[in-house]
Amino acid sequence: MTVKYLHTMVRVKDLDKSIAFFELLGLKITRRIDHEAGRFTLVFLAPPDQQDCPVELTYNWDGDDGLPGDSRHFGHLAYGVDNIYETCQRLMDNGVTINRPPHDGHMAFVRSPDNISIELLQNGDSLALAEPWSSMGNTGHW
Repeated sequence: MTVKYLHTMVRVKDLDKSIAFFELLGLKITRRIDHEAGRFTLVFLAPPDQQDCPVELTYNWDGDDGLPGDSRHFGHLAYGVDNIYETCQRLMDNGVTINRPPHDGHMAFVRSPDNISIELLQNGDSLALAEPWSSMGNTGHW
């Protein structure tokens, strides 16, 4: 039996904020479907060189009272980055809380506007330990 990864679906409360967050991570919109009859929108975003690995944002036009909740029922999304320190700094500069800073030069966790846990992993070898990251404390949970 052959299995092919298709996408990860997450529900979002504010579509524009969520799109902006994932674009800040470097993802691009690959497809958007507005379902008039069903009153929902699907937006697929993926890294530019990995169009076959999208995240699907599902937005219900009439709201979604369950959001934002902990959203850990599905785990997290994970993305490799070329420089974890630069990525975390760019996110912080844009108001994103770094819940688990890259203390080890390799891994960090942040949350989307809908409280979706996002793991960031350094591509290749870990970067050398550097401040303020190595001594920065955790914030909340991831």
